[in-house]
Amino acid sequence: MASTIQKRRRLRVVVPAFPAFNIYSSIARRTTALGPVRVATAVNEMAGWDAEVIDENNLGRYGPRSKSGGADHELIQRERPADVVGFYGGLTSTVPRLYDLARQYKRMGVTTIAGGQHFAGENILEALTSGIDYVVLGEGEETIEELLHALSGDDSRTPAAVAGIRGIAYLQDGQVVCTPRREPLTDFDKFPFPDFSLVRYAKIRVYPVERIRGCPMHCEFCTVKSTPRAASARRLFDNIRYLVETRNASRFFVVDDLFGQQREDTIWLCRMLREYQETIGRQFSITVQIRLDKANDPELLAAMRQAGIRHVAIGFESPIDEELKAMHKHINSEKMLSLVKVFRKHGFWVHGMFIFGYPAGPGKQFAMPVNERVKRFRRFIRKSGIDSVQVLLPVPLPGTELRRRLQEQGRVYPLEDVGWQYYDGNFPLFEPDAPVTPEELQRAGKRIMSRVYRFRYAILVAASILSFPVLLFSLHRLTAGWNRWYRRWEIRLIRFGGWITIRKWTSDFQRGNFLPQLEKARVHLSATRAGP
Repeated sequence: MASTIQKRRRLRVVVPAFPAFNIYSSIARRTTALGPVRVATAVNEMAGWDAEVIDENNLGRYGPRSKSGGADHELIQRERPADVVGFYGGLTSTVPRLYDLARQYKRMGVTTIAGGQHFAGENILEALTSGIDYVVLGEGEETIEELLHALSGDDSRTPAAVAGIRGIAYLQDGQVVCTPRREPLTDFDKFPFPDFSLVRYAKIRVYPVERIRGCPMHCEFCTVKSTPRAASARRLFDNIRYLVETRNASRFFVVDDLFGQQREDTIWLCRMLREYQETIGRQFSITVQIRLDKANDPELLAAMRQAGIRHVAIGFESPIDEELKAMHKHINSEKMLSLVKVFRKHGFWVHGMFIFGYPAGPGKQFAMPVNERVKRFRRFIRKSGIDSVQVLLPVPLPGTELRRRLQEQGRVYPLEDVGWQYYDGNFPLFEPDAPVTPEELQRAGKRIMSRVYRFRYAILVAASILSFPVLLFSLHRLTAGWNRWYRRWEIRLIRFGGWITIRKWTSDFQRGNFLPQLEKARVHLSATRAGP
C-alpha cells in the first residue's frame, strides 16, 4: 500500500555576506535583516513547508563556514536539503555573492528566488541570467506564499503555473515576463510576528522591529518612496513584549525611517513601553531613525526618553547647503545645527549619517576643493556635539533618481570595471565634481571620521573605569551618578572601537586592488564620452 505521508518541503532564505570588511560588519554580527525573517515566518506557517534563514554576516559560533568566506552551502544542503532557496537583495554590494550562490544552488538542482531593493527598478534581466529563476517585485510575504504553492503543484514546470501570480518576473522563451505589480501591504495584523528562531546559527543581540513602511520624502539617492503605511502602535508594543518574553530581548532597533510620524500613536507606544519596563523591572535600549524636525516636539522627545529610547540615528547627509539642495533636502545647515542641539539637550545619543561629495544638481556648478569640504564636515560635527558618525560616499543605487541623472550625464563608471561589490559607500563610483578627484573623495570619509574616532579614547576608557567608584561616592544621587558615568564611558568605548574599525578598514582600495579598476573605469568612461 502506497504511503500517504506527504513530503515536507523547505525554503531557505540566504542573506549574502558583505564583499569585504566595512563599518557595518561589527553590528551585522549582532543582528540580522528583518525582511528575510518576515518572509521565512510567512512560509513557516504554510502547510507542508518549513523555512530557515542563513545570514552569512552572522553565523555565530557554530555556523559552517566556507574557505572563500560566507557559509558552506554544500554542507548545509547535504544536511538539510532545501527545495527552494530565496536570496535577499536588499544591499547592492552583496549582489555578486548572491549570484555566485544562486548558480551554486542551481547546479544542485534547486529552484532559486531573489527579491530586494536591488531589483526595485532594474536589473531583472541581470538576475534572471545569473542563476535566479524568479524575481519578487516589491514586498514578499504574500507573493512568496502564492509562488511556493504554484511551484509545489503538479504543473510547476509550466509557465501557466506562475502566470497568474502578481509581483514576479521570470524568463519565458528568452524574454522577461513581469506580472502586474501587487498593491503595497496595508493589513499587517494578518501576519505573525517575525520568528527569529528561524535564523540558524546567528547570535542576535539587537532585534530589528518595525511599524511603518514607506517614506514620503523624495531624496534623490533613495529608492524608498511611497506613502507611509503603518501597523498599529499596539502591534509594535506587542511585538517587543513578545521578543522580551520569548527571546529575553532587551535591545531593539526600529527600522522605520520615520519614527514619530504618527505623533499621538507614538507617544502612546512610548508610555506603554515605559510602564512595561517598570512592571518587569528591566530597562531596554532602543534605537530609532528619526527626522530632525521632531526636535520641535518636546512632549514626544520626553516620552521617547522615558520609554528607553537612548539612541537616535539622524540623516544629516551634508552640512553644505548646495549639496542639501541637490539631494532635495528642504533644510539648511544652520537649521540642522540648532535642531540637533535639542536632541542632545534631551539626553539622546545622536548618531549622525553623512554623505560626502554629493554631485551638484542638474545645471548647477559647485566647485569646492576637497579640503574645504572636509573642514565644513568637521566643523559641523564639532559644533553639533554628535556622539558617533558615519561618513559614506554617494552611491548611485539602481532605481534612484541619482543614478538616472549621473547616467544621463555620462558620469557613472562602467560595471565591468567597478562592479556592484563596490556599491557600499566606501568607493567612488562616478566622476565627481571638479576640482575633486575620485582618489580624494575616497580618502575624505576616513579623514573626517578619524577626528571623531581616536586611539586616545583607549586611555580615557581606562580612566573611566578607574574613576567609577570615586564618581559614585562623590555624588548624592546614585542613579544620576551612574547615568553620567555610563554615558561618558560608552562614548569613549564607542570612539575607541571606531578607531579600531577604521584601522581594520583594509578594503580593496587600501590594498591597491581597487586603484587599477578605477583607472580602467576612467579610461573607458572618457572614451565613451568622446564618442566614435
